[in-house]
Amino acid sequence: MTAVCSAVKKLRPAFPVGVQVLAANNHTALAIALASRLDFIRAEGFVFSHVADEGLMNACAGELLRYRKHIGAEHVQIFTDIKKKHSAHALTADVCIAETARAAEFFLSDGVVITGPSTGVHTNPQELNDVMQSVQIPVLIGSGVTHNNVEDYLQANALIIGSHFKIGGRWENSVDPDRVKRFMEKIHKLRN
Repeated sequence: MTAVCSAVKKLRPAFPVGVQVLAANNHTALAIALASRLDFIRAEGFVFSHVADEGLMNACAGELLRYRKHIGAEHVQIFTDIKKKHSAHALTADVCIAETARAAEFFLSDGVVITGPSTGVHTNPQELNDVMQSVQIPVLIGSGVTHNNVEDYLQANALIIGSHFKIGGRWENSVDPDRVKRFMEKIHKLRN
């Protein structure tokens, strides 16, 4: 992962580049980011534990922030999933997404990522509104943005797009340059 991330950063040194290591491997992601001179990581399980397809994911905010300081990576931003996809949130059913976002902000997240229930499934636009009104940190959309619904997410600070850019809109396929081009043309049109 470090070799790949270093190569990507070398290709586009001026672009913000980050990494996520799945199954809440946030310490590893920070070490990779530091070694590769990346700008951010995407972290799972930062606040409020949840049950994911990998098992119980415990909250790690304090531990992760102490580790970031210990390794001298305080310049690496941590964007944190809240109420993340592929997870059950029965443990925190009494905590709404806006409160979860406020908790992430309180525990010094550099930005929050909200998602739909699974890969490629759209994020609830009302949840985006609720979170945007609740925090002062960046809010990113982490799943389900497509050419057909991008207007619903323009108020977000960033969009993470994977599946939609793949052949047939399937995460496991190769990138489809025509889909990317069409999407970016629409974004350009919407901005002007």
